[in-house]
Amino acid sequence: MSINQLIFRSFQKNLKSYSLYVFALMFSAALYFAFVTLQYDPSMDEASGSVKGAAGIRTASVLLIAIVTVFLLYANNLFIKRRSKEIGLFQLIGMTKNRIFAILSAENLLLYYSSLIVGIFIGFVISKVVAMSLFKLTGVEDTADLYFSSQAFIQTLLVFSAVYLLIMAMNYLFIKRQSILSLFHVKSKTESRVKKISILEILIGLLGILLIAAGYYVSSRLFDGEFVSMTQLFAVMVFILGSVILGTYFFYKGSVSFMANLIRKKKGGYLNINQVMSLSSIMFRMKSNAMLLTIITTVSALAIGLLSLSYISYYSAGKTAQSAAPDDFTFVSEEDAAVFGEILDENGIAYSEKQIDVIQAEVGIEGILGTDLDNFNFEDGKMIMAVMSESQVEDMEVNEDEILFSGSNDALQALLNLQDEGTLTLHGTTTEVSKEYAGLIDESVLPFYFAGGVPAAIVDEAVFAALSEDSNEEIQEESSLYIGFTLEDSDTVETANELFTGMPFSDEPGSNSQYAAELQQKMNMGFIMFVVGFLGLTFLITSGCILYFKQVEEGDEEQPSYKILRKLGFTQKDLLQGILQKQLFNFGIPLVIGLLHSYFAVQSGWFFFGTELWTPMIIVMVLYAALYSIFGILSVLHYKKVIRMSLQ
Repeated sequence: MSINQLIFRSFQKNLKSYSLYVFALMFSAALYFAFVTLQYDPSMDEASGSVKGAAGIRTASVLLIAIVTVFLLYANNLFIKRRSKEIGLFQLIGMTKNRIFAILSAENLLLYYSSLIVGIFIGFVISKVVAMSLFKLTGVEDTADLYFSSQAFIQTLLVFSAVYLLIMAMNYLFIKRQSILSLFHVKSKTESRVKKISILEILIGLLGILLIAAGYYVSSRLFDGEFVSMTQLFAVMVFILGSVILGTYFFYKGSVSFMANLIRKKKGGYLNINQVMSLSSIMFRMKSNAMLLTIITTVSALAIGLLSLSYISYYSAGKTAQSAAPDDFTFVSEEDAAVFGEILDENGIAYSEKQIDVIQAEVGIEGILGTDLDNFNFEDGKMIMAVMSESQVEDMEVNEDEILFSGSNDALQALLNLQDEGTLTLHGTTTEVSKEYAGLIDESVLPFYFAGGVPAAIVDEAVFAALSEDSNEEIQEESSLYIGFTLEDSDTVETANELFTGMPFSDEPGSNSQYAAELQQKMNMGFIMFVVGFLGLTFLITSGCILYFKQVEEGDEEQPSYKILRKLGFTQKDLLQGILQKQLFNFGIPLVIGLLHSYFAVQSGWFFFGTELWTPMIIVMVLYAALYSIFGILSVLHYKKVIRMSLQ
């Protein structure tokens, strides 16, 4: 048999074993090519396109390369070990290590580049769908065409060729370092087999749980007013990150084995077949894979957290725009408002107009502050706030001895911890007026131009008149009049917005369009969500494949045990029930821990990104869990095949 025939037969023999590896390689190449194509798509060009994200695409493509490279190197390492006996047989018949390496390289070359070309073709086919998804998320009114980029093709070939060279280098080192005897034992080596849980492992397990709990607790108190300075926040964030990651490693290294051992002891050692198959796996294999599972869990939590935060901002775009511009169009200039009103009248667009006089005043808020004032840079405990009369606010009534805050801000509420009642002091130039705090309403009455991101104060008309006469001129805005336009027909908002953006004053401070602000928010956060989602999907696929590969390896190792159990009378159904429990642990534990990490990370500071938490976060987590579960199902199907073949 010639070398070429040997390469071709070996390629045919191993093609089935490499099926998921080939799929993952094609999938990675398709995602990378489709993603990189966006860089060279004319609609993405910064000079002519609406989405200015070329730099973001390039940065994300580098991260995509890193994810794919780590995955392919790891997958290759698993499969080269599975072929260790074959490599040993080649050496027994007299082949040199260099000749064996040449055979494997040629075989891998066929497999790798054929999969790469197919993957690039798939990427070309789906590139239009990818571009359409980006345009949909960002609200870009453009048509996505099927576009083949020769630059993206060359870049993909160069990147994956570099990865191929790394794989070949890894294979060469593996073959050179292994002796013939060791090659026959590589696959049969157990990862970690111990008969007794040591005291050290118990302590490590308890420490892991404590570190994770400490990280969760501190993250829940991160923005409650105790940590305010940048130094404190940075130190606390480092502590949270370190304790959670180290705790996760210790959890896999000792906690899982410790808890499984407690279950075994509770049952007095009398375990049924299902418990033996599941508990044995999580007790002895998880801790040997502790580093891998820690990385997968941490990066999964990072992907879920970032995607949740970006979706929170995207989902909250409407309410965020209402805070910036409470009405459809806002003005601080009577001349600009009058000009725009004439334009709306000429185009037959009906609207209503309101005007509110606004002054800036110093308000002493120490009476309702639930945190230490020393943590904030408030001069003498005073905050500059926009103040208006309740008579100019529709459906608003405030007593003379009360003051009401308008425009709830979750981030400010978390930092200041405003109480439900207390006494506030309004400071004029020479006078001070104390009023009882009447609460905080969610609705924003004034735009960001006046409010500046903090609540606005609503007072009785007499109090407002007194403050106006004694106002501090040094802190007043250039304009003291807010003018808001509200369209009577919401269907005319797009036309009105086009008219507004065509006016010279549309970019001036204080002139805003709520519709334009919402579109801009969705465009910015939609792009971020697209990039994070793309990277998260890539990591999800690669990490799921890695866990699946590990289960394939374990299944092949455990096949002799299944053969013995079948001969003892256990049915395929009996063994499959144990396999189901085992996969529930192997895939479920990293998933649950990753979801918990992401939940506490998002919970600690979500209010800086939007106004809605639960709906966006739950949608992201459910989708991630559903996609992740596919690999668990594939693992069960593989074990089912292994069990069925155990008596053949």
